[in-house]
Amino acid sequence: MGGGSWATAIAKMVLVQAESINWYMRRDDRIADFKRLGHNPAYLTGVKFDIRRINFSSNINDVVRDSDTLVFVTPSPYLKSHLKKLKVKIKDKFIVTAIKGIVPDDNLIVSEYFTKEYGVPPENIAVLAGPCHAEEVALERLSYLTIACPDTDKACTIAHKLANSFIKTSVSNDVAGIEYSSVLKNVYAIAAGICSGLKYGDNFQAVLMSNAVLEMNRFLQTVHPLDRNVNDSVYLGDLLVTSYSNFSRNRTFGTMIGKGYSVKSAQIEMEMIAEGYYGTKCIKEINKHYHVNMPIVDAVYNILYERITPSIEIKLLTDSFR
Repeated sequence: MGGGSWATAIAKMVLVQAESINWYMRRDDRIADFKRLGHNPAYLTGVKFDIRRINFSSNINDVVRDSDTLVFVTPSPYLKSHLKKLKVKIKDKFIVTAIKGIVPDDNLIVSEYFTKEYGVPPENIAVLAGPCHAEEVALERLSYLTIACPDTDKACTIAHKLANSFIKTSVSNDVAGIEYSSVLKNVYAIAAGICSGLKYGDNFQAVLMSNAVLEMNRFLQTVHPLDRNVNDSVYLGDLLVTSYSNFSRNRTFGTMIGKGYSVKSAQIEMEMIAEGYYGTKCIKEINKHYHVNMPIVDAVYNILYERITPSIEIKLLTDSFR
């Protein structure tokens, strides 16, 4: 469910084992180009597909009706608009969310949104995450994914279907923690980009990441207390790759802000969604109920939404680090 780079990467993974898949894309012209070219015309264009194994449709109801497992890979700001078209019940489907964001306005992580709004039982919802850029999946570079679900057997089933020669998988029961960390790492990647744009060096970036993982752990243990190790790859690894990689759109977005771009001009020039922009506001709203000390999130929020000059805000942030 979705036609972007991460959706395309996941389709590539699944088709290593699966005979065929159903694929919902919003635009008929994009589907027509995909069929004609044999690859996604807009994202990861180097990944070739056998289109005989793909059942494309721009009708979300047809795809949902014909599928047992639904993998949602749409940007979080657009999830509700896609689901508004849905007439078919999904409470008996198995949902896999690969959306690294929070549903805006509702301020709910995606798993909670599906349970609250569509009656999907938590044991029928899995989260897919990890330090795994779509661009590197396209190049078949070794990557690691974690699948989280309250029902470990179901998590193992999904993990098995995704595993192949270049994808290693593991399972977890920390659905909420992994979803929140997937949102937070995008916010911290924006912070890393802003600091890069301001010409802070590698020494400071290491301090920023050290403080980011501590901040992440404080938030996770407050919002969803669990015996987790935040140094595992699905938390710390995802944070590091998103904050350091040239493939990271959130870091790229932050770098542009640090160099003096306005939010609007950066978004227009990127032509891709930086989930962390929306995640920053959502986390800020959620934290009003928990009052966790989150100076990095606060700094990014002040820069993006309060229009505080990045150099001033980051200087204040550096004084709070150790």
